[in-house]
Amino acid sequence: MNSTRDIDNLIELMAKLPGLGPRSARRAVLHLIRKRALLLTPLADVMQVVAETARECLNCGNVGTTDICDICESEKRATGELCVVEGVADLWAMERAGVFKGRYHVLGGTLSALDAIGPQDLRIPKLVDRVTSENITEVILALNATIDGQTTAHYIADQLGGQVRLTTLAQGVPIGGELDYLDDGTITAALNARKDI
Repeated sequence: MNSTRDIDNLIELMAKLPGLGPRSARRAVLHLIRKRALLLTPLADVMQVVAETARECLNCGNVGTTDICDICESEKRATGELCVVEGVADLWAMERAGVFKGRYHVLGGTLSALDAIGPQDLRIPKLVDRVTSENITEVILALNATIDGQTTAHYIADQLGGQVRLTTLAQGVPIGGELDYLDDGTITAALNARKDI
């Protein structure tokens, strides 16, 4: 009989989380066991609740515990602006910044010919429906500056062309960034998007 089988299973599962390998998972599990009453038991309880209640918002694709998320429910967020992001992590990053006061639309990925991901595999048809049914005046394409992200942005622009104002996030040198540490693509985007002082 293996007296550490359950602990080994926990380490193995934790090691599958992003950013954790076997060593980090082992350290995290040992820390949780040492702090059982303070961390492990409450964590297990909350994980059980989230496992039972977490769902995707039927409107925007955000993750929450109700069918329609708080952002979509909020009358204060009904500004006519819709920010389109690839995934929920991007939505959460935008919310952390605290500057966008409109609503979101999570695509669930990007178009990719190599991975056989087409418009029907993403929430693009739902986006088109929302633009026409929710009095949207501006769609902000906050997609990653990758080839797939830009391909997706162009496809959406073709689908929504003429219906609403389409904008995209600025690209270039980040605040606090030093030119010596930036890649060529970032420097090129920053130079092409230059503005008057």
